[in-house]
Formats: sequence, structure tokens, C-alpha cells
Amino acid sequence: MANELKISWIWPLFALGVAAGVAWLGDGSSSWPARFGLAAVGVLTAGGPAWACWRRSLAQQQSVRRWLQQFHRLETRDFQDAASEPSPPAGNWSKPWHGAMDDLLRLRAQLSEQLAEAEHARAALELRARRASEQAERALGILRSLPEPVIAVDAYDALLLANASAEQLFAIEPSNGRRAITDFVRSEPLLASLNEVRRHQAPMSRTQELELDAPDGTRRWFSVTTNAMVSDGAADGRGAVAVLRDISARKANQRQNAEFVSAASHEMKTPLAGIKAYVELLADGDAEDEETREEFLDVINGQADRLQRLIDNLLNIARIEAGVVKVSKQSQPLNEILSEAHRVVQPAAEAKQIRLVHDLSPLYLGVLVDRDMMLQAAINLLSNAVKYTPPGGQVTLRSRLLDGEVSFEVQDTGVGLSPEDCQRVFDKFYRVDKDKQMAQGTGLGLPLAKYIVEDVHNGRLSVESRLGEGSTFQIRLPGAGQLG
Repeated sequence: MANELKISWIWPLFALGVAAGVAWLGDGSSSWPARFGLAAVGVLTAGGPAWACWRRSLAQQQSVRRWLQQFHRLETRDFQDAASEPSPPAGNWSKPWHGAMDDLLRLRAQLSEQLAEAEHARAALELRARRASEQAERALGILRSLPEPVIAVDAYDALLLANASAEQLFAIEPSNGRRAITDFVRSEPLLASLNEVRRHQAPMSRTQELELDAPDGTRRWFSVTTNAMVSDGAADGRGAVAVLRDISARKANQRQNAEFVSAASHEMKTPLAGIKAYVELLADGDAEDEETREEFLDVINGQADRLQRLIDNLLNIARIEAGVVKVSKQSQPLNEILSEAHRVVQPAAEAKQIRLVHDLSPLYLGVLVDRDMMLQAAINLLSNAVKYTPPGGQVTLRSRLLDGEVSFEVQDTGVGLSPEDCQRVFDKFYRVDKDKQMAQGTGLGLPLAKYIVEDVHNGRLSVESRLGEGSTFQIRLPGAGQLG
């Protein structure tokens, strides 16, 4: 406003100065005041419109400048709200400013349009970023819930990620700081595998089997797959990720199968060696008389029977384990099955001068079983008791109804078992070292009985024993109804 007041005095002073100059230079025909008045009127009349036009242009210029200053102070969000924008100055614009004002209005429209597009693009990017973040959170949640341990390292062997299973396996404490993988992983083969795939130029994946120490002190086998991992912005190297799958059960099965094959081969070699030896004696003519030949043939026949029993037991166990054995369960009286088993084993007991006693319940003990298979289990238990009971001892076969279940047990006065032997007596081919000379056997009779009772009939087979006092093998089966 002060500038406008100063400018408003310029033109009158200028006009009076011009009028004074004209009056001074006049021809002298009239007085100086008269000449000055006429000159002043002429100058003011001739220059007034120009002065008014100049004043109008100056006012419009200042108005535009103020509007541009207000427009310049606007924030981005104000362009989205028309009410927040300053209105352009109204009025009839002079020609010099008319085009400039049109250009400014077009510029404002273009800016608003471009800002609207930018806002739309920003909203779209925010939506994609939010979706990507949600997907990353879900992926991380899935990764952390995996039962297989997963660890990842960067190009400098720093731990990037470890899911819950890996934290438990390697005893990794949660932390936000940078930690080296060597602070937790002590397995040199695993570290070497991570380094190899991380430093290899071409994409690489490696799988190997490693035995690692578990936090509980045990050693477990893992199948470890390591892959290179390219991180965003990592131009000087690559990271690596390792996925560990626990194969301890598979390794244990492999070891058991190897032991099974070794034991089966060993058990088969013994009767085969006997058969071969006596056949060679017969072929060489060492049996000169009929009695000797009969003796050799009896040995051969006994070894062949032993081999046949071994093969039969192996086949029975294999069929039960594979689930291909045909099972025909029917409601049966347990005492009849036990009485038949008693009759089968009685001759062997008498040959060793062992008293075979049966103490069967007077109740009807109904069981839902495959008769032949349960009979085989009872015979195996009775035969085992007779084998390891010294002459003059006693084996008792007993049946009872206990807590809604049907039970029968075989109790002997034999050599007994140690606590360690009680834990392993049902393992295939296991035989107590101190008793191997007491009786021949394959180490499959008790495992077969356990398979029949527990795997086929959902029962329980247990043993209680003391060294030098004897053993008691008990079978408990679900009852199938009891009648007095």
C-alpha cells in the first residue's frame, strides 16, 4: 500500500513539471501563470489516459503477483481440494496480462491433473506395498512354523534368518543384532556347504546327510539341502539358505534292517553249515554202517527243520509288518486255545523232565482273535519257557479275567533275565549271550509273539524276570464277552 501511495504522486508531479517547462519556454504573448495553467491542462488531459492505463496494468501485476505467492505456498494435498486453492483475481484484464493469466490458469489445471495422477499412482503403490508386506508376513509365518529347521546367511556369513525349529536345534537366542553363523553352528561340514554354494558363481544346490548334536545331548541325522540366495543390492556376494530334514528314523530303520539282514544271514549259515558238513561226510563214505548213516541223516533233517522254522518265522514277521497277512478274527474261547498249546508243548517238556502245569480260569474267557495266530503266540511262549528252564523245573500256563481284560501268562522257574535283557528280549534275533549254549534258537519266537499280540490283536505282551529265579510273560487282550 505504501508503494502504491508513492507511485500515485509521480504522475501529478511529473505533469506539473512538464507544464512548468512548457510555460517557461513560451513565446511571452501571455503571462507565465496563464501559460503554466494552459500547459498543465494540456499535459493532464493528454497524459491522463496513459497514466490510468499504466496504473491499471500495475495493479493487475501486483494482484497476479499476490495470487502467485499464495499459489506457491500451497501444499500438495491442497491441490486435491478446490476450496483450498486461492481464487484467481477477478476483473477485466488488460491485453499484456490477459495471455499471461490464461497461461497461469492452464498451468494450474495441468499441475492439478498431474498431482491427481501422482496421487493415484501413490495410492496404487501403497496398496501394492501393503499386499507385498502382507504376503511377506504370511511367508515368514509359514517359514517359522515349518518343522524342518531353516537357516539363511548373507554374503558375510551373518545370520539372516532362523525359524523356530532352527533356533531350537542350534540353541539360537532371539536378537536384533548382527550375529555370525559360526556362533551357533558347530558342524564344519554344514558351514563348508554354506560357503561352497555362497561363493560359487553359477546357481548351485547341494544335498548331503549330516549327523548333528541336538540340544538334548543326542545326535540326530539330517538331510541338508543348501542353495545360493541372491539378496537385493548384494553386488559383492551371495547369501545361502539351508533346509534340514530330520532323517534319524530312516537312519535307524536302515541300521535295523542291516542288523536284521546280518543276523538272518548268520542264523541261516549255522544250519546250512551243518547240513553241508554231514552231506560231505556221507559223500566221502565216512558213514560205513547203517547206524552212522541214520545218525547223519537225523542231523541233516534236524538242521533242515531248524532252517525251515527260521524261514517260516521270517516270513510271518515280514507279512505282519507289511500288513499283508490274512487275519480272520472270530470270537474264541481262550482256554481252548491254551489247552491246545499245552498239548503241543507237552512232549518237549516231558523230554526235559519239566512239569508243565495249566491253571486255567473256570470262567468262559471270550476273545476276538485269529485262532491260528494266537495259538502260535502261546506255543512260542511255552516253548521258550521250556528251553530255558533246567530239568526238574516247572512251567505254569495260567489264564485270568483282569479288569475287563482277558489275561494269560507263562511262568517258569528258569534261568531268568537281567533288566537289560528284559528291554531287548523282544528284538529280532536277540539272544541272551549267557544262555546261548543252553538251547538252540533263532531269536524270532518272542518277537513274532509280540507282533501277533500287539500289532494284530491290539493287546499287550510284557515280561517280569529275575536272574536265577525265572520269568513271567503276560499277555492281556480285550475281552469279547464272558459267560459264567
